[in-house]
Amino acid sequence: MDIETLRAYCLQKEGAVEEFPFGNATMVFKVRGKMFLAAGLYNAPLQFNVKCDPELITELRERWTAVQPGYHMNKAHWNTVIVDGTIPEALLKSMIDDSYLLIINSLPKKKTTAKKAPRTKKGRSRQ
Repeated sequence: MDIETLRAYCLQKEGAVEEFPFGNATMVFKVRGKMFLAAGLYNAPLQFNVKCDPELITELRERWTAVQPGYHMNKAHWNTVIVDGTIPEALLKSMIDDSYLLIINSLPKKKTTAKKAPRTKKGRSRQ
């Protein structure tokens, strides 16, 4: 996986946007304002940070030396993944998918626009 493949994969996610909040050297992908991936543009080999289920973090770090505690991130929830060819691309994409879904599932549900019935003084609906 190269930086362009990573970028294209992230941007195909529903609602994903690319931003540069940390300067021109770090691209960040967000969904509804929350980051799900960050990658340095000039790292060789490519590296990116993704959110991870805390129950999987230890397993991934023990199995793959290219998966390390998240650089500049909460190490209990984020991994830095070094794309050095040791991790299959399908697993890299799975880590990105998981990060995206962890963020999506942590967001508050959209507020409904349905009107509520008016309340009486006792807090009951008048209907």
